[in-house]
Order: sequence, then C-alpha cells, then structure tokens
Amino acid sequence: MSIPDLPPPNKRLGQNFLIDPNIVRKIVALAELQPSDHVLEIGPGRGILTEALSRAAGRVTAIEVDSRLHAYLETRQAELPNVELVCEDALAYPVESLPIGTVVVANLPYYISTPLLFRLLDQRGRFLRMVLMLQAEVADRLVAKPGGSDYGVLSVMAQYAAEITKSFRVSAQCFRPRPEVASAVVLLRTKERTRLSQQEEVEFRALVKAAFAHRRKTLVNSLRDEGYELLSVAEGLKQLDIAPTRRAETLSVEDFLRLAHALG
Repeated sequence: MSIPDLPPPNKRLGQNFLIDPNIVRKIVALAELQPSDHVLEIGPGRGILTEALSRAAGRVTAIEVDSRLHAYLETRQAELPNVELVCEDALAYPVESLPIGTVVVANLPYYISTPLLFRLLDQRGRFLRMVLMLQAEVADRLVAKPGGSDYGVLSVMAQYAAEITKSFRVSAQCFRPRPEVASAVVLLRTKERTRLSQQEEVEFRALVKAAFAHRRKTLVNSLRDEGYELLSVAEGLKQLDIAPTRRAETLSVEDFLRLAHALG
C-alpha cells in the first residue's frame, strides 16, 4: 500500500505542524490521561499528537477544518481506531454534545485561539482540564497578574473560570514550518464552582470588556464611555473603597467580581 503524500501547510490557516516527539510526550504526560478518558483535540494537523492521544485515552474526537488534512488522517484511521475524525470549524462544532469530563488536549490554531478559549471556558462544566499549546503571548495573558500590560479581559475571564499554569515553552524548531512567534503550553484546571449565575456571568463579562475598552482612561471614564451610568459607578467604587482614578488593569479578578455585585 502506498503512503499518501503529506498535505503541505496552508498559510491562510496559519498551519505550523508539531514534529518533536519529546514535546508530544510532555503534553500527554501533563494531561494525565486515563484509559477511560474522552479527549477533544482541536487542529490535529498531520496527527503526531492524535496518535499519542489515541494510545493514552479511551476515545478521541479530533476536529480538523482543513479537508486535505482530514482526508489524510482518514487514510490512517486503521492506526487510530478510537479516534473520531470530524471535518469542521471548531468554532462551530457543538462542544456541548461532548461527554461531561472530557479533557481538551490541543495545539490550538493560533489565529482563532482567543475565541476558542472563550468558547471552551463557557463550557467549562464539561471539561475537567485543558492542556493547550498557544502563542506564548496568549499564554502570558492567561496567567498575567494585575498591573502589567499583558493583563486584560482574557486574563480576568480565564482566571475567574480556571486555575491556570504556564507549564513550558516550545521552541520554533519543534515545528515545520517554523512559526515566527514563540509558543507555550498551559494547563487549565476548570473551577467546579464559580460564584455567578449564567446571567450574572454575561453581565460580568460585559463589565470587564467595558472596563478595558479604553485602557488609557480611568476605570470611571472607560465605563462611562461604554454606557454605564457615572453616578452608580462612582457610588459602587466608593462603596468598595476603590479609587475612581484607578485603571482597569490595576483591579484583581476579585475586585471585578465585587464591582459587578455592587453594580448589579
């Protein structure tokens, strides 16, 4: 049987294929997979990680948007008997149909990593943990503390929903073609209980986005410019003993939660 040609990388989809088996081993070890686990992999590419996941877990759902790569992986289906190959956009795939307790292990497509992260975190009751390879810059934002330029909406919303560890960096040499950006692997352990109801969470996210919408402005002015009533914001900040001259990036996740409650 002839071996099918490997599909070349698609620049439009920002494809950089992982080629280092050591990094694959580290990712799988970090995921702490059991034979009973169901894994969601997004962007399997040429299947180097998929193969390792299929050996470590009971079942793998691998979502690939590129039809050429999907067709190539289908030719390898005999080696991947417990892998369901799905040719679809991960942003449209119904992740809510996956079993509770699914573990996400993925080299996320960098060009859609932030909306994908929000989507996965919205379904965090379904995912115990996530081991994700990301652009290093996004990984830095995920774990950023208040006060720095990396700290923003993604930091607050992700840290509200999960305990996050930046586990290790990945050299550009571990990919073909080599990406122009640095990469890192993060571990997110989702929080079983969060303090807001679904509706309160929608309002909380809106508040955080509004607070960071004008980073150079004070919190009061940024929220006012985004449609919040100046009087109630000023009153809420006073009640919480937060100076009105502070900027959004100086507030902790806890501060934002308290402010959301005060404005609710």
